[in-house]
Amino acid sequence: MSLLRSERASAVILLGAALLGLVLANSALGPGLLDLRAAHLAVPLLGLDLSVAHWISDGLLAVFFFVVAVDLKHELVAGELASPSRALVPAIAAVGGVVVPAGLYLAVTAGTPFTGGWPIPTATDIAFALGVLALFGRGLPSGIRIFLLALAVLDDLIAIVIIAVFFTQGTELGWLLAAVVGVAATALAGRLLGRGGTSGRAAVALVIVLAVVTWYLVLQSGVHATIAGVAVGLVLPRRPAGRAKHALEPAVAGVVLPLFAFSAAAVVVPSVGVSELRPAFWGIVLALPVGKLVGITLFGGIAAHVARSPARPTLRLADVALVGVLGGIGFTVSLLMNELAFARSPEVVDEGTLAVLIGSGVSVVASVVVVSSQARRHRRRAAAPRPSRSRSSAARPS
Repeated sequence: MSLLRSERASAVILLGAALLGLVLANSALGPGLLDLRAAHLAVPLLGLDLSVAHWISDGLLAVFFFVVAVDLKHELVAGELASPSRALVPAIAAVGGVVVPAGLYLAVTAGTPFTGGWPIPTATDIAFALGVLALFGRGLPSGIRIFLLALAVLDDLIAIVIIAVFFTQGTELGWLLAAVVGVAATALAGRLLGRGGTSGRAAVALVIVLAVVTWYLVLQSGVHATIAGVAVGLVLPRRPAGRAKHALEPAVAGVVLPLFAFSAAAVVVPSVGVSELRPAFWGIVLALPVGKLVGITLFGGIAAHVARSPARPTLRLADVALVGVLGGIGFTVSLLMNELAFARSPEVVDEGTLAVLIGSGVSVVASVVVVSSQARRHRRRAAAPRPSRSRSSAARPS
């Protein structure tokens, strides 16, 4: 269990799952694997008929978004985003990390039917980015990790808004209102659990049942079902939500995210020439590593300079750029955005998946180089002997 709570282990498992899915999809086992992904598992009594891939992306991934929402609430209430002064720089950097990649993607795909994929390169995979930093960043100032965490949480918040606004189709108002009632009921049950107003096991069971019912209602409403995880994570009181997050983290790191990465990356590499790849492919490949780096560094660097205060240390431009390189690791949320943006064009989904893997892979390699280099520099600086005050004063002529 402790291994699955490690940021380093999570990143390695996530990458391994994605590579395994890609390799198997292009092997002799590929046709069977793709058939399994497309197979439908129905629950007639509830009117549910989803493919295995959708059970993973719409069902299991809601648990991941619940954990993200709990982290977001903690940062907003008691963490790095709890005050406007602390939230300002990562917030501006996060906006830059969304606007610039989206603009770069739109510039590449202008005049084509693929402009709707602009949200794909706007996401940062918080687990993967923190994992790379933990693996190769020994000796770096703690402020870099705090800045990356705050930026990635805000990035996920923007991604959640994009999913809720741009990937909602044919909303059923009745189901949506029922979902709102479900969220309110879950919040009330969470308060009873937090106050010890009922027996522990009964309260936990009640919260779980209401959360699942809320997920079902959101799914039926036409809003993407992962939003249910977000809503429940935000309305539960901090203490019960924190306990639930702690209990779910190993399952999310060891099952939910690897299973989604495996499923999403299980695509057949298109047997086309480089010149035949669609503009969407090139837009994602370029916007993830380049757009994120430029957007986060430019916006974050300017914000850090403006917000500089003698009372509070700020990151150097090189540190902001380091976070910008890590921000290009889109992966999990970018893969989900890709599936949503091109849901009606499976061949474009496949190219988009490959583009996310390549763009994120470029960012991973660049991050390893940059993070390792910066970490070595900081370790050498920390290990360098400092001149003694007594020696320096003794050397002065009297």
